[in-house]
Amino acid sequence: MIVAGFGCRSVAGLPALRDALASAQRGQPAVTALAAPDDKLAQVAPLAAAMSLPLIAVPAAALRSQYTTTQSPASLHARGTGSVAEAAALAGAGAGGRLLASRHVSPDRTATCAIAQGMPA
Repeated sequence: MIVAGFGCRSVAGLPALRDALASAQRGQPAVTALAAPDDKLAQVAPLAAAMSLPLIAVPAAALRSQYTTTQSPASLHARGTGSVAEAAALAGAGAGGRLLASRHVSPDRTATCAIAQGMPA
């Protein structure tokens, strides 16, 4: 499973999510699922629907339990993780998942995306 994890501000729209995904996706395998914090599902759901992909809800505790390459002070303060996008991707990929692409930021700076690969079932 290849999971695109997202972090976003409340003003992030579909274009920003698409831009962040496109940036993170460069050179990576095709995404098979999207993941986002459970309180951001409504923002990411239109992208999941447009791509016909499942959307994985990631609880706050699962975000905090992931080690992320990026260590953003703002993200650490707000969410208890260095990168919401990286943590969402890793949590969505499941146990043994690994980060393929670290956090990429949309040009308008309202959305982030990272890509993780889960272990084969």
